[in-house]
Amino acid sequence: MRPTTLCSTLFALGLLSHAPLTLANNLVFCSEGSPAGFDTAQYTSATDNDAAEPIYNRLVEFERGGTAVHPALATDWQVSDDGLRYTFHLRPGVKFHANKGFQPTRDFNADDVLFTFNRMLDKQHPFRQAYPTEFPYFISMGLDKNIAKAEKTAPLTVVFTLNKVDAAFIQNLAMAFAAILSAEYAEHLLAEGRPSDINQKPIGTGPFVFQRYQKDAQIRYKGNKDYWAPDQVKLDNLVFSINIDPSVRIQKLRRNECQVTLHPRPADLPALRQDGKLQVLQQPGFNLGYIAYNTQHPPFDRLEVRQAMDMAVNKQAIIQAVYQEAGQLAVNAMPPTQWSYDDSLKDAPFDPQKAKALLKQAGVKEGTEITLWAMPVQRPYNPNAKLMAEMLQADWSKLGFKVRIVSYEWGEYLKRMKSGEHDIALIGWTGDNGDPDNWLGTLYNCDAIGSNNYSLWCDPQYDALVKQAKQVTDREQRSALYQQAQQRLKQQVPITPVAHSTVNQPLSSNVNDFKVSPFGRNVFSGVSID
Repeated sequence: MRPTTLCSTLFALGLLSHAPLTLANNLVFCSEGSPAGFDTAQYTSATDNDAAEPIYNRLVEFERGGTAVHPALATDWQVSDDGLRYTFHLRPGVKFHANKGFQPTRDFNADDVLFTFNRMLDKQHPFRQAYPTEFPYFISMGLDKNIAKAEKTAPLTVVFTLNKVDAAFIQNLAMAFAAILSAEYAEHLLAEGRPSDINQKPIGTGPFVFQRYQKDAQIRYKGNKDYWAPDQVKLDNLVFSINIDPSVRIQKLRRNECQVTLHPRPADLPALRQDGKLQVLQQPGFNLGYIAYNTQHPPFDRLEVRQAMDMAVNKQAIIQAVYQEAGQLAVNAMPPTQWSYDDSLKDAPFDPQKAKALLKQAGVKEGTEITLWAMPVQRPYNPNAKLMAEMLQADWSKLGFKVRIVSYEWGEYLKRMKSGEHDIALIGWTGDNGDPDNWLGTLYNCDAIGSNNYSLWCDPQYDALVKQAKQVTDREQRSALYQQAQQRLKQQVPITPVAHSTVNQPLSSNVNDFKVSPFGRNVFSGVSID
């Protein structure tokens, strides 16, 4: 291995081609994939959201490293007695970023909030007409149907009116899809005939200003000197160095070519913990790795077939081989740390012989060909999808299936799964906002087909339960409804939960105040380097 100095690393990244820098104020993050873009409303993957996170703010945001919501672009808000009107008072004096083609002429105000949400609400919105886009989170949570209107009642006041009570509404607005965009920038792009630049040349109000992006190589940001919370900008430059291979990311971390990385392989953890130049932050994962059966593809449209597949999965063997010390067996459709979790649910026993009999009963022929899709990226909820797929291939081949493993580039993988091309897919989820609806509604309800419901499963009984639970504000009542929904989902087997994992985040020992997000986000506001 060729020795690499910090100076040569910075030169390779282009940091030395600009004005002199204070080396202590630059941080390189070894990320694991290329984002499809920076318009967060379009995307659901952590790769896309991480890349956009430095650029934007939302009306409300999660505290770093926690699940509590605090004010951001809104300084405060009130909710009407009937729970249907939310009045947000906006922060004055917030500046939007600029780029070579755009210089803002005004501060952030209510018009920017209206543009952000009306683009998602109104299919006839001029910007949406010019730049047709889908909004998977917004739709899968039913916000497109539930927000009756958003209106400006003063330059710095916005009122949202809902059709029905939504107990998770404030938590939802703290999620990445609700990043506030510049209405003035959107008007400029429309006039220039370049509306898609909102996705590739982003403008926000966040702690870092987007500089440039080279796919499969790097993303560059600079610290926002005009940020409304100046104590949160402690870096002059932030670079995402994109590396798909986890072993390459670890090598770069050890050589100080990056100072923070993610998703180490379980086998690498003991050596990382013994390295005096590194620290490994650890916390229980708020996640789930699971198998999604496409319930619209025969033979998986039949319950007994899904039950057979489920009881032929050797979860203990998978956890030992794939997750090693960092995995816990999953029984339910969300993690046990999520309130309303039903711990009375049990797995069907591992029983390949009974599974084979069920398939014979269902008329599934020996030698039936099926596709099993394996993720091309590492995630805490699935650190080695290729190995897991190979183990499942072996398990299900014993049932008489011919299992072909399929994979694509990550963005393409998600896109094709949303359109239902797969038979069975490996996928997972890290919670976004601490509310049960973010699991039971976002991943498995009818509205989420075409976005995050990779089983394409629509069950009216289940759907009624999760929708009713969103309209109740009492937590005990909500929990009872969500537990009924969990029981129905377990009976119908649209998925096989496999594992929850511990999150391990390696970083250089001189990185200060980095917080591991329970939602799997990598946030660099407030982070500094000695």
